[in-house]
Amino acid sequence: MSETGEVGFRNYEHESGAAFSSNSIRLTLSEWIVAAVILTALAYCMPLLWLRVESFIPQANYRLPYRLSSDYWLYSRYCNWACSRDKVLVIGDSVVWGHYVSCDCTLSGSLNKKVGRDEFANLGVDGIHPVALAGLLRHYGRDISGNKIILHLNPLWMSSRKHDLQIEKEFHFNHPQLVPQFVPRIPCYKESFSTRLGIVVGRLSAFLGWASHLRIAYFQGMDLPGWTIEYPYKNPLRAIAAGPELDESQYERRDTAPAGNSVIEPKIEWVELETSLQWRFFRRAVMLLNARENRVFVLVGPFNEHILKGKSAQIYNKMKSDIEFRLKQNRIPYCIAAVLPSTLYYDVSHPTGQGYMMLAEQLFADELFRAFLGQETP
Repeated sequence: MSETGEVGFRNYEHESGAAFSSNSIRLTLSEWIVAAVILTALAYCMPLLWLRVESFIPQANYRLPYRLSSDYWLYSRYCNWACSRDKVLVIGDSVVWGHYVSCDCTLSGSLNKKVGRDEFANLGVDGIHPVALAGLLRHYGRDISGNKIILHLNPLWMSSRKHDLQIEKEFHFNHPQLVPQFVPRIPCYKESFSTRLGIVVGRLSAFLGWASHLRIAYFQGMDLPGWTIEYPYKNPLRAIAAGPELDESQYERRDTAPAGNSVIEPKIEWVELETSLQWRFFRRAVMLLNARENRVFVLVGPFNEHILKGKSAQIYNKMKSDIEFRLKQNRIPYCIAAVLPSTLYYDVSHPTGQGYMMLAEQLFADELFRAFLGQETP
């Protein structure tokens, strides 16, 4: 039997002219080239076509939805929209985003109320620290060019070596996809080489960014196989047809401080500016924005100084002076937010709605800010 089988196999080779293979379809070199061209064209065109399929018309005081904080493809799209309408861009972390207030009561919303028109756009991202912010602007904020920028600096990110990402022990911080994956080294970032390489490739591919947007906006952050396992009786096409939650209506917060406003003093061990990773990357963000011909105005704070005691307060005041000196030295217009009444803070750095309005009034009372805008106090 084996002899017959061997003869049959040899006959198959002789008659077909092809080596035995389990594949039912095999491509020639030219066919592989055609297939590669088609796949490349689809990868290039799909994100562009999706811009027409998915409606995105931000309303006044729009902000990136909380659950889409890591949807950097959508953030890039919002940047393009805001820049094309010549908005003043307010960029920063959850203080800019407005973690405890509704869209209309954020810093940008309060500034819009002061001028009486929709002039300021909220490009804050919840949880974005300066190391990640520099990456966000570099890789996903390429459309930010020739604009007026209010760039927020939250001193909270320098309140400990852990917040400053200096500790060697691994811990999970916000937005790891945006930090440098190889150089410079982030001590507490311990991801595998393959994960880091995948993140770098994803930054360079519009198709992978769009695919990530689909996962986050339509499939609750899961890939398609994982989503179908979680929801075996749902049709993924219907999930896409229903559209993503691109608005913030589901995230409405109170606009007044809780009764008593009991804020627990955190453990604060300020780092020096000379050794701070967060400060180093904040400067990179400023230089990047300036290199793209933007006009940058830096807002330092607000910070709930009422909770600081003794040596901690002294070190913080010295840090503010050092920051002010460096901003002056580099001729960067700035405003260090005055301390708000204690009842206008939710916690260490987040104001209430009334606190944001008071902060907006502080800005418009500042001569450097008015000169930055090129207008008079409303």
